[in-house]
Amino acid sequence: MLNKVVLSMAMLRMISGSLELIAAVIMLRLNQIDKALIVNSGLALVGPVILISTTTIGLVGIADKISFTRMLWILLGVSCIFFGIIKK
Repeated sequence: MLNKVVLSMAMLRMISGSLELIAAVIMLRLNQIDKALIVNSGLALVGPVILISTTTIGLVGIADKISFTRMLWILLGVSCIFFGIIKK
C-alpha cells in the first residue's frame, strides 16, 4: 500500500509536469514569441508553489520522525533556494 504523504507529493509533481507539457503544446500552437513568454511567465508562478507544497507535505509527514534541529536545517535550505531565486 502506498504511503498517503508520498502519494500526495507524487500527485502534485504529476500535476506540475502535466502543466509543463500543456504549456509547451500551447506555446507551439501559438507560435508567437510574445505569447509564448506570457505562457512561460505563468509557469514561473506554478513552480515555486509546487515546490513549497510538496516540501510542506513531506515535512508534515516526517515531523514526528526528525528532530527540531533537522527541521530547521531543512527549512533554512528551502529558504536559501528561494532567496537565491528571488534575490537579484
